[in-house]
Amino acid sequence: MNFSEYTSPRWRPATSPPAPIVFVVDDDISIRESLELLIRSAGWQPKISASAEEFLARPRVFTPSCLLLDVNLPDINGLDLQRLIADRAQLPIIFITGHGDVPMAVHAIKAGAVGFLTKPLVGDVLLSAVRHALTRSHTALRHEAQLSVLRDRYMSLSLRERQVMALVVSGRLNKQVAGELGISEITVKQHRGKMMRKMEAESLADLINMGARLRVAPEQDGLRTRDRPPLAFLCSGPRSPTGCDFA
Repeated sequence: MNFSEYTSPRWRPATSPPAPIVFVVDDDISIRESLELLIRSAGWQPKISASAEEFLARPRVFTPSCLLLDVNLPDINGLDLQRLIADRAQLPIIFITGHGDVPMAVHAIKAGAVGFLTKPLVGDVLLSAVRHALTRSHTALRHEAQLSVLRDRYMSLSLRERQVMALVVSGRLNKQVAGELGISEITVKQHRGKMMRKMEAESLADLINMGARLRVAPEQDGLRTRDRPPLAFLCSGPRSPTGCDFA
């Protein structure tokens, strides 16, 4: 595998952010050396491992990155390693193998791999796959950073404010929220105003989007059916002898 035509030096400005990281796990030393040269020449940081165990011993990184992973490894094979790191959405996996078949490729892709390349590797194809994977990684990291900010805002809410938010994003009006929580509508408006400010929501649509990303629901915010007031309290129309007019 000769990548010499792809290894011309790349100029990078002195103020550029840290280079993305490309991890390689392959037990073939010639493959590791060739890939390290190619990755470095493309302006990325190569992190090379000869086994899955060696890779797992590395600390997790929180910069755009991807993993070039051989299927056939001496200890933990590539597909098993993929399962072990399935929670690392920010680390897309590109499988590389000299003994792959269609069922194996389908299995890997269904499990989340973004590519499945066969050896001998073609430089242009590999570089294109890595660029795509690094773009995916950058997007995942940005999403996680935004979600972390939303979680911090959400954690700053009081229990009552969380309950109000859960009901508001599920479509309840202030009057309905008041009935659900057994408080006055004026109190709901006060809690809602504080909650909107803490969440930095500019509109109801903005808040609903935040709630969807945080997976906020009444059941997770301390409001269960058993906590709700009697049905008669929820009725606002003419009363029947039993408490409500259902007509």
